[in-house]
Amino acid sequence: MLICAAFQRLQALHHLGTDMIETTKFTTKTWILILSLVLIALTLRPSMASIGPLLPLMQPELHLSFTQASLLTMLPVLAMGLGIFFAHQLAVSFGSYQVIFWASIAIAGATAQRYWAVGALDLTLSAIVAGLGIAMVQAVVPGVIKQKFSTKAPLVMGWYISAIIAGAALTASLAAFWADWAQSWRVALSGWVVLSVVALVLWFSQKNAIQNLPVVQSPQKPLSFSRYGRAWTLAMFFGLVTCAFTCVLAWLPAYYVEQGWSEQKSGLLLGLLLCMEVVSGFISPWLASRKADRRPVMLVLLVLMATGFAGLVVAPALGLVWASLLGLGIGGLFPLSLIVSMDHQHQPSSAASLTAFVQGIGYTLAAFSPLIAGFIRDFSQSFSISWLLLAAIAVLLMAMATRFNPVLYSTKFQ
Repeated sequence: MLICAAFQRLQALHHLGTDMIETTKFTTKTWILILSLVLIALTLRPSMASIGPLLPLMQPELHLSFTQASLLTMLPVLAMGLGIFFAHQLAVSFGSYQVIFWASIAIAGATAQRYWAVGALDLTLSAIVAGLGIAMVQAVVPGVIKQKFSTKAPLVMGWYISAIIAGAALTASLAAFWADWAQSWRVALSGWVVLSVVALVLWFSQKNAIQNLPVVQSPQKPLSFSRYGRAWTLAMFFGLVTCAFTCVLAWLPAYYVEQGWSEQKSGLLLGLLLCMEVVSGFISPWLASRKADRRPVMLVLLVLMATGFAGLVVAPALGLVWASLLGLGIGGLFPLSLIVSMDHQHQPSSAASLTAFVQGIGYTLAAFSPLIAGFIRDFSQSFSISWLLLAAIAVLLMAMATRFNPVLYSTKFQ
């Protein structure tokens, strides 16, 4: 139904040198571009999602505490947050194609390097490099989607973000099994470089389509959004949603290993959660796109998220239920938080600048959540406090979401 929806007649729109696609149906070239973006998106989470399921195997060899292990998830997210602020200017200077290409090279190199890692420092450095590469891609791709797909940008954005989550789901589900088969957590940690190579090959085929797509210098520079309260509200909303995502990514398998589950079963539970995120990432933007007001869908998703975190503490044996609810909630909120940000700006360059600001602040905030949760675990010998704090954050997000009235968007950046 999503794919077959009727679009408007194919036109070549040239505005400030860009070509936006509005079609009754996607052409072959358009589908190849979408596929290349989806493959790039699939490579953006394995470097982080593989840590949680493999942590019980890595800790004895590397002698990592939970606080130290949290750095392997925290640092790439922090690098993503800081790097995103520089990505827009790099895209202006070198072009979107070049930034995405070389950032993907960095991700591939950092992933492959982990096979030869001899200690925690090597893994930490690879996490930082991968995080910077991810930041570049995630800052630039929304602008490309906005330019190339115009009014259909929310739909394509939903597919792109769902693919990010799908990459995490694939990694989380298979990492422990791969390590068991290869008798090496290093192989399971570094082998995802194959996915990056495939994505790079297809992205290279888009060189002519993307390389000449100009990145328009907006009169409003990305950091100028710091003057607006709405930009900070959007950034905080995205950041708190991402806190939930990074915490379950880092600690849900470890929590269930402590509950007596095997590493493989705990990894599959995280995989289930992430698969539900993919489902929600497809369905939620579609439901929300039926009206300009996204708030009803967002509030339902936040209720699911709050229930899921509370359930982990109250009845951990029902892990399949709580993982499913968390996946549906977080998976829908992740794309919707960016889509709502894009809704505030009509020009592609301004939308890219705002989403860069939102992601930069949001990821920087979210980076510290696994570290805090790991510290709480070392101090209290339990993850329960962290899960209850995240449930409370979901309630706070409900209050924030009620402020996203589309009728008022035009007044928020004047």
